[in-house]
Amino acid sequence: MKVLFVCMGNICRSPTAEGVFRQRLATAGLEARVTVDSAGTGDWHVGKAPDGRSRQAAAARGYDLSVLRARQVCVDDFTRFDLILAMDHDNLARLQAMRPAGGAELDLFLRRYQLALDEVPDPYYGGADGFEQVLDLIEQASDALLLEIKGRL
Repeated sequence: MKVLFVCMGNICRSPTAEGVFRQRLATAGLEARVTVDSAGTGDWHVGKAPDGRSRQAAAARGYDLSVLRARQVCVDDFTRFDLILAMDHDNLARLQAMRPAGGAELDLFLRRYQLALDEVPDPYYGGADGFEQVLDLIEQASDALLLEIKGRL
């Protein structure tokens, strides 16, 4: 199983989702059976580490995002991954527009698991509370995704 998380710049939400979900997989002993990555629909942060506020908030909860580097989604991702999870409606629409016929399954990360919100809000222009909210939502959705993947394997 191969899962790709996608946000706009791949420096806040999607690398946080990648880091959280990688840890969930490791705890469940499934890291060798599931490939996880993250990407952005935009290209302006390619090669950069996740936002320092994302790294700090994640580290406070035991997640290490320091080795991750931003990249942009490419058409090949639709054949390399089984499931591509967007953080918001705008990025989902961008993915749908570039998706070739028969490509990976696309969905909104939170909507898929019927959480209180459809979208993971972008914390980039806000304060520390936004990064904490993002982690709360991603942790909840990651638990649900782990259950789904266990059922698929």
